[in-house]
Order: sequence, then C-alpha cells, then structure tokens
Amino acid sequence: MQKRPKILIVDDEPFNVDYLEQELEDLEYDTVSATDGQETLVKVMTESPDVILLDIMMPIMDGFEVLSHLKSDPYTRDIPVIVISAANDLPSVVKGIEMGAEDFLPKPFDPVLLRARINASLEKKEWHDREKVYIQQIEREKARADELLRVILPEAIIDELKRTNRVRPRLFQNVAVLFTDVVGFTPYCDTHPLVDVVRNLQEMIAAYETAALRHGLQKIKTDGASFMAVAGLFNNLENPVLSSIQCGWEMVRLAGELPDPWLVRVGIHVGPVLGAILGHRQYLFDVWGDTVNTAQRIESHGAPSTVNLSYAAWQKVIGRADGDSLGMIGLKGKGEMEIVRVRPFGR
Repeated sequence: MQKRPKILIVDDEPFNVDYLEQELEDLEYDTVSATDGQETLVKVMTESPDVILLDIMMPIMDGFEVLSHLKSDPYTRDIPVIVISAANDLPSVVKGIEMGAEDFLPKPFDPVLLRARINASLEKKEWHDREKVYIQQIEREKARADELLRVILPEAIIDELKRTNRVRPRLFQNVAVLFTDVVGFTPYCDTHPLVDVVRNLQEMIAAYETAALRHGLQKIKTDGASFMAVAGLFNNLENPVLSSIQCGWEMVRLAGELPDPWLVRVGIHVGPVLGAILGHRQYLFDVWGDTVNTAQRIESHGAPSTVNLSYAAWQKVIGRADGDSLGMIGLKGKGEMEIVRVRPFGR
C-alpha cells in the first residue's frame, strides 16, 4: 500500500488549521500541525513531513525565521515549503520565495489552488528524492570503481589516470625488483588436484601481498606461481634493496607455512625501470627494462629457500646484511654476473 503524503500545517489561527486539515484529508493527505515556529522545528524532525504549509505571521518565531532554520539545515532544506500569506502581502511572498520557499498560498484559501500547489510541490520533491537516490548510487559505484582501481593500480598513478584517461610512461631510477617462484611447481601441479593447487596458490599470493605492503613494496603482477614486486618506485624508501631482502625472506617463510608447504627462491636486482599502463579497458600497470630481466634471471638460477642478489644490489646493503658471493654465474641472455646469496637476518 502506497504511503500517503504527510503535510505539516503551520498556523497560529485554529480556524485556518481546521480548514486546511479538512481540505487535505479530503484530498487523501495525512496532516500534522504546529502553532508556532519552535513547535514547527520539533515537528519537522519528529514527523518528517513531505510538504510544509508555513504561515508567515506567527508569535515567538515568525515564518521567515523558521524558513531560515529549515533551509540552513542539510536534513530539512529539501522539504518543499509553501508560504501562507494574505493575498495583498506581496513583499512577504517575494521574501519567502527568495529565502527558498517553493511556492505561496494566498488567504483566503482556494481548494483548487491548494490542491495544485501541493501536488506540484510533491511532484518536485519526488523527483528530487529520486535524484538523491541516483546520486547516492553513482557515488557508491564511483567508490567501488576507485576501490577496484586501488587494487589493480598503484595509488600514485590513479589520479593521473582519472584526470587524463592515460598514464604517460616514465623512467624510475634506483628501483629494486624482486621475483619469487615456487620450486618444482609444474611437477606439483601434475600430481595434485587443480582445486588444491589453486587454493594453495591463492593463500600464498594473499600472504605475499600483505608482506609486500608491510615492507613498502608494490606488487606488480603474478604469473603462475611467480610473484613480482618493486621497491622505491613511488614511495621514498630509505633502502629499497634492504626492504626487498626483508620481504623476500618473509616470503620464503610464508611459503613454508602454507597448508601444503612450498619451497621458493627469490631474486633481487636494482636499477632503472620503465613504468606504464597497458591497455585501455582492462588496465595493468607494468615495468620493463634490463633491471626486470636481470632480477628474473637471478631468481631462476637460485637454490630453493634462498634470496639471491646481483652484485649491484649487494653494494646497496653492504654493512646492513650478511651474504656470500657465489662467484661469477652465467645467466641466460646476460652473460656472467657475480651473484650474492644473502643470509637470513639474525643468523
């Protein structure tokens, strides 16, 4: 059953209130009444009227003061107000309209005009209420879209993307790139149900994301069982390589604590990278360059449960971490490079 509109009648003359109540009841409106300005403000808050018929001349607080209160309060300013005034009191009508009243109703009251003015105000309120609902829906959708962007993309580039619908490629210096991968992942997949593989993988990646965030690293992407993150890309870390080492050892530990434990290896290199967004519909922020390729090669040549660094990365943490040189190792596509196996902290 549709709710009947509620009209608040504000008038200090009992005859006018009785007359309006009768007319409005005949028009199938519910009514409440108030005889002065202070009572009006209370009734507005307790009764939530759809339209207010407001007499201008009242004791204690006149209609203009009531109108000023109503229009200055975000909770009540959208309630349509029809000012009641003598037919020859044009200045009061004009002032009321200027203060935000929707319409006016002259005394003595004409039933046809009463119906028309109230119906027009109710229709306007209905459209305004719909507009508010639509705006709230848009704001909710916008918030969801922003939240999704923050999940997919680094916070620092979201504003540029929203303003220009693109992110210009840019070169970043002194970025530590970290790769991890599960040792023996393919044989593991061949001997375990796919649902178990995905469940274990999901738990590992979720733990890695949390660890990366804790150490100030930015996740870039996952590929199968590999995980790539960078340090010092958008945030000013004191030592991106040291943060990556700390995160790498935590990832080694986390993989071993999974419901079905895995062994992982970690590779870290430092240098310049080029960062940009790929695509126009399904956005992906990625980084490229020799630094990225080298970090991946270092990871792929590592032993299980180890964190290995390029010599360039090792130079960034000498005196702050312990490690052992593995000598010159031939990396595919890179030739020979000196690799350092860093020890876990506290050992």
